[in-house]
Amino acid sequence: MKKSVILSAWPAVLIGALVLASCQYSHLPIEDRPFSNNHGADIQPPPPLPDTPEVPPVGTDPAFADLESLTVRDFDPEAPRYDRALFGQRWSDDVTVGGGHNGCDTRNDILARDLEEVRYKPGTRDCVVISGHFTDPYTGQHHTFQRGQGTSDLVPIDHVVALGDAWYAGAWTWDENKRRDFANDPINLQTTLREANNSKLAQTAATWLPPNNSYHCEYARRQVEIKKVYGLAITNAEKNALATALSTCAPPTQVQ
Repeated sequence: MKKSVILSAWPAVLIGALVLASCQYSHLPIEDRPFSNNHGADIQPPPPLPDTPEVPPVGTDPAFADLESLTVRDFDPEAPRYDRALFGQRWSDDVTVGGGHNGCDTRNDILARDLEEVRYKPGTRDCVVISGHFTDPYTGQHHTFQRGQGTSDLVPIDHVVALGDAWYAGAWTWDENKRRDFANDPINLQTTLREANNSKLAQTAATWLPPNNSYHCEYARRQVEIKKVYGLAITNAEKNALATALSTCAPPTQVQ
């Protein structure tokens, strides 16, 4: 009798554990929750490269040369599990990249850079952005930003190369100062809309490109630049996706 009671209770215990696990991270911004796909299942580091990898397209855009310079390898399965806290305080001004130690947090620095007709909160030395408008490059949608409860979170700042992606691509070997710089480097940050940020999560270019097709070229260029600057690896699938996106770039203008 006792054995049957225990067995019948097991499904309820399992369901309860799953609910508890999902609630554990519900307070975090979507891009900082543990690697998950749209169904909530854990995403593991990419599988090993195939023996005969697909040959990516080639083109004339200068970023192709930088793409070829990147290390192509499996993500290290021995890397510790990604934890957002290992990239330091959110939007820290204590960094050595652009905007560091200017008295404004990184989020406001990027809003000021990306928005038009920016208005600042009085008494903040033109630091705290309270309004402005922009066209989201990821979606092509125009949006008016207004600082406040229920409106600020409609406009997140995206890490172009997601922190979770960077972690498994090599950032797990960095010291805390370099990780904090990476998380706040303007070259890796983009003002966007919540819907795009939520759909991207921590995905690489192999599985996510902006819904705005006309931005694929520039997005791929930025991904390649960031990974080159920071010495991050790419997978073979990622390389193919980036090469395909770069093949949509207009040919370089010839100087007469």
